[in-house]
Amino acid sequence: MSQQNPQDERVFLLNSAFSCCCFEDILMVMADAIARKIHGQYISITNTESLYHAQKIPSHRNYINNAVFSCCDGVGVVAAAKIMGLKIPRLHGPDLMLRVCEYGVKKQWRHYFYGGRKGVPELLSKKLTEKFPGLITVGTYSPPFRPSTSKEDYEIVKRINEACPDILWVGLGLLKQERWIAQHINKINVPWMIGVGAAFDFHAGTVKRAPRIFRKAGLEWLFRVCFEPRMIKRNILSFVVITYVIKECLMKNRTHTIYEESISKGDNSDA
Repeated sequence: MSQQNPQDERVFLLNSAFSCCCFEDILMVMADAIARKIHGQYISITNTESLYHAQKIPSHRNYINNAVFSCCDGVGVVAAAKIMGLKIPRLHGPDLMLRVCEYGVKKQWRHYFYGGRKGVPELLSKKLTEKFPGLITVGTYSPPFRPSTSKEDYEIVKRINEACPDILWVGLGLLKQERWIAQHINKINVPWMIGVGAAFDFHAGTVKRAPRIFRKAGLEWLFRVCFEPRMIKRNILSFVVITYVIKECLMKNRTHTIYEESISKGDNSDA
């Protein structure tokens, strides 16, 4: 009996895909693609806010669904899935970054860090190398906080391609980083692109990450709200997603009840 491909283990919540696997499965698939020099693949880090935007922006939903892996990155998604009777494992983006960096040291994976404020990608590389001696960084770049010109874009694509990374980490924040990856997936010759947003600041030490006890309890969002008031709006969107799920669940139950009633009436009419 053949073992199921971890890429095929996924469920859909509000028409958006979520991978039902573990970090080890992801690392295995990544290693295979890097060894075979297969380019043009990406991993979506999909939190509750991302799921909300997927309901409003078809291109964002397509981005999530076309990813090799869509990693659940929010306790809100886990809770919403439970309402629908689904079990989705949490695969936190910052944790994935650490796992990939650690695993890739022995395999000599080459990393490129694109994103963050000026100085952040360099600090990120330094901190990760201290944590994982032997980590190979082949480039860093902090883009301007404005749309890049066509010339600037051409130059950075050329610079990344010349560096020959195995993994291109993109930290531009939700929606912006996903759009950037989608626009460059066929321009940059790299096996993997992964948009990890706040992981750049967490691991560079420029933003305090929630203590492990908060993360294990699924309360990282509460810790961030206390230190970053801008996160309040983002967490409101999480509650909006929950209402979407409850509405869909009620509609499905109603449809199922009507179907059962129609079957029952059909059986009685045949009697």
